[in-house]
Amino acid sequence: MARYDAAGTEIGVAPRGVVYRDGLWHAGTGVLVRSGDGERVYLHRRHPGKLIFPGRYDCWAGGVLGPGESPAAAAERELAEELGITGVPLVPCGRFAFDDGAVRCHTFTYEVRWDGPVRHQPDEVVWGEWVTLPRLLEVLADPQSYPFVPDGRVGIERWLAAHGRTD
Repeated sequence: MARYDAAGTEIGVAPRGVVYRDGLWHAGTGVLVRSGDGERVYLHRRHPGKLIFPGRYDCWAGGVLGPGESPAAAAERELAEELGITGVPLVPCGRFAFDDGAVRCHTFTYEVRWDGPVRHQPDEVVWGEWVTLPRLLEVLADPQSYPFVPDGRVGIERWLAAHGRTD
């Protein structure tokens, strides 16, 4: 996978396991899938066998950038791989750096509107459903029942604040 420096510049390549084991900077994408009317988002649960954040809830489809891969290309690829969604325009939502001391990632976020079918990749996603924004806020407020991916939490809290949806 592509390695990045703390400033967000691609600097090389390293195996995924090494990047996570050593807490190296890398880059990833997140795509927030909203219904056509914008009232619902697609919430899903990661497969328990995932290397990072196994079994946690998330509302972003995404993954890491490959060497030389653009964020938009990675977002399109991950959206198709995880949820089977293709041919929909990505709307950039911004970028943020996530660093919890173990995982260090520059995350490029996007939003799509989609009312078509969602097809989980079984090795990636074990459950998913459309939820309203108020329901998503309830999920975020209950980390015991709904352990959320930490960088996904940061991303959605930023998105909600930018859209005036924090209540």
